[in-house]
Amino acid sequence: MSEEILINVTPREVRVALLENGNLQELHIERSLQQGLLGNIYKGRVNRLLPGIQAAFVDIGLERSGFLHGKDILNNIIGSENKDLRELLHVGQDLLVQVYKDPLGSKGARLTTQFTIPSRYLVFTPGLKQVSVSQKINNETERQRLLSMLSPHEEGGYIFRTVAEGALQNEIEFDKEFLQKLWVEVKARAQQAKAGEVVYEDIPIVLRVLRDMAGFEVERIRVDNENAMVQMRDFAKRYVPQLTDRIEFYSDERPIFDIYSVEDELQKALQRKVYLKSGGHLIFDQTEAMTTIDVNTGSYVGRGDSEQTIFKTNLEAVESIGRQVRLRNLGGIIIIDFIDMEDPSHKEKLLQLLASVLAKDSSRTEISEMSSLGIVQMTRKRTRESLEHILCVNCPLCQKRGSIKSLATVVYEIFRELKRIAQVYPWSGFLVVASQLVIDYLLDEESTMLAELEVQLGKPIKLRTESSYGQENFDILPLSEKE
Repeated sequence: MSEEILINVTPREVRVALLENGNLQELHIERSLQQGLLGNIYKGRVNRLLPGIQAAFVDIGLERSGFLHGKDILNNIIGSENKDLRELLHVGQDLLVQVYKDPLGSKGARLTTQFTIPSRYLVFTPGLKQVSVSQKINNETERQRLLSMLSPHEEGGYIFRTVAEGALQNEIEFDKEFLQKLWVEVKARAQQAKAGEVVYEDIPIVLRVLRDMAGFEVERIRVDNENAMVQMRDFAKRYVPQLTDRIEFYSDERPIFDIYSVEDELQKALQRKVYLKSGGHLIFDQTEAMTTIDVNTGSYVGRGDSEQTIFKTNLEAVESIGRQVRLRNLGGIIIIDFIDMEDPSHKEKLLQLLASVLAKDSSRTEISEMSSLGIVQMTRKRTRESLEHILCVNCPLCQKRGSIKSLATVVYEIFRELKRIAQVYPWSGFLVVASQLVIDYLLDEESTMLAELEVQLGKPIKLRTESSYGQENFDILPLSEKE
C-alpha cells in the first residue's frame, strides 16, 4: 500500500490530506482562528468543585473552563487513592493541567494532570515511571528489543510509539534527550506563568504531519507553500532525516487538492448519504451523543439469492464505513445498522472484516458483537471535532435539525475558486455574487485576505449581494465595464 500526503497552506487555513493508493483516507484542517488545543499544557486555576461526581472546573484562560475528572488526577498524586477530591483540590488553587480532548460543541476541554509529551518515536510521561510499547507493535521480539533500549527517567517514563518499530538506538537516544530538555523548559515556564497562561504548546500542523502521520510507507509529502516546505525540511533533517528527500514543493498552477479529486471527496464527506458501487448506500446521522450509520441495498438487487445480495452489500458497506469514519473523524459511540443476515458465518466474516479495516485507523476503536437485529456498536476515541463540526454550523432555517457550511468555509471556497478561474479564463476582473452574510464576512473578517488576493491576481475583485442566495450559494462572474 502506497501513501502520499498533500498539504494545502493558505494564510488562514492549513489542510492535510492522507491518501492510500490514491484514495483520500484522512483530512486534517487547522484554521488560525480555530487552532486545536490538544496536548497544550496550561497553568490553570480551580474555579469550581463538583464533589458529587469527583470533578472540577479549571480556568485555563479560554472562553469555557476545562473539565478535570478525579480519575485523571488521583493516580498522579502519591497517596491519593480513595481520597475525596476536596482533600486534594480547593477553589482558587493553581494547577498545571494538559488538554487531552479539544472542546467539543458546548463542552469545554477535557483536562488531565497525567502529562504526555510526544516526540517522533517516544512519548514522555512525567510522574509515571515505567516504559511501555504501543499495542500496535505486535511482534514480541521487536517489543522486547525496544524495551531493552530504555529505562525510566528519574522524573517519568516513556511509551514507544508505533513508528518506533525498527528504530535505531541512536534515534531513540536523540528523542530521549530532546524530551528531557523540553520537560525542563516546561517546568521553568510553569514556575513563571500566571493562571490561564499556556506553558507548553504543540508544534504547528505542518510539522505534526512529520511527527505523527508520516511513516515509512509514505512515498511523497507534497506541500504548495515554499516557506512551509523549507520549515518541514529543516524539521525533518533534525528529527526524521529519512523523510527529508520525500518532502516536495508543489508549484503547479492546478490546485494541489484537485490532483486526486480531494475537493470532491471532501464535499461528499459532508453529505448525509454515501453511495456504494453496487447501488446500495449508507446514511450517516451525527448527533452530540452518537453517530448512526444505516446500510441499505438501494437499487442493488443482485443475481443470486437474497442472502448473498445482503451479504455482499454489507461487505461493501464495511469498506466504505472504515474509510468514512476516518475521513469524517467520527468519535464516541457509533451504531451501525447492517442489513439483517441469517447465516452466522456471514455475521462472523463481517465483524472480522470490520476489525481488519479499522486496524488501519490511528485512533483506538472497540467493536461489540452483532445483535440479533444486525446492529453493531463500536466506539472510536474522540480527541478533536469531527469534519462536519469544523466545516459546518447549525442551520438557522431548520431549527438546528441539520447543518450548513460556516461563513468561513464558504469564503475560503470563494478564494480557491477565484484562483482556479484566474488560471483558466483571461478575464479583466471578477465579480463575486453571494448572500449578504457572505459579503459582510468578506468585507469585515477577510478584507485583508481579499485585498492580498486582488494584488496576487493583478485584477480587481468586486462584490455584489444577491438576496435570493443562501449562505452556501455563490457565483463568480467576469467583471463587466459597468461594474
